[in-house]
Amino acid sequence: MTAPELIIFDCDGVLVDSEIIAARVESELLAEAGYPIEPDEIAERFSGLTWPNILMMVEREAGIPLSASLIDKSDRILDERLAREVEAIEGIEKAVTALRYPKCICSNSSSKRLELMLKRTGLYDLFEPDIFAAGEVGTKKGKPAPDVFLHAAEKFGVDPKNVIVLEDSVHGIHGARAAGMRVIGFTGGAHTYPGHADRLTDAGAETVISRHQDLPAVIEAMSAWSEEV
Repeated sequence: MTAPELIIFDCDGVLVDSEIIAARVESELLAEAGYPIEPDEIAERFSGLTWPNILMMVEREAGIPLSASLIDKSDRILDERLAREVEAIEGIEKAVTALRYPKCICSNSSSKRLELMLKRTGLYDLFEPDIFAAGEVGTKKGKPAPDVFLHAAEKFGVDPKNVIVLEDSVHGIHGARAAGMRVIGFTGGAHTYPGHADRLTDAGAETVISRHQDLPAVIEAMSAWSEEV
């Protein structure tokens, strides 16, 4: 790959600082349901997964039946909190504007929530219409399945091996790597934790950044590196 043909951004925890808000809401709801867990642990263990998948994992682990009503309750509370609180992660608008490559978003969030967050933070017009909600496109399988990434590559008509993905979660990186794409890890969100960068590297990220201002240079460096090997 002499230069990437597509840059794919995750949204939550990469473009907008929403993961910490979600972790706080989910922590409160799980504690009420009999499974006390701190927001930091949710961010470390479950970041990048959908709320229904988190509930299924907790049920299997703890043997606690969880009501399906928690899904609707979480959606309502989280949307209210995001509409009031979510902010863009520092430096992202400048970094995206500086990129000279095609770009899109691949997220496990719904298209409705993506629009809410991206419009509140002023990022929507930078990506629209190339905003793909995993549960609403292609096979409708969420990350860590690779399907949403492959859907984006198909839409842009590019080979997955010529795509670079920016992801903040182990689950997202697993999906991107399963799609045959290269990955940059990101640890600049408020939900980051000790050892975050190491876990992203172990999951398959070629490098990890904590500041969006470093993104253009890292993409160029990865392109140069690939030319030499």
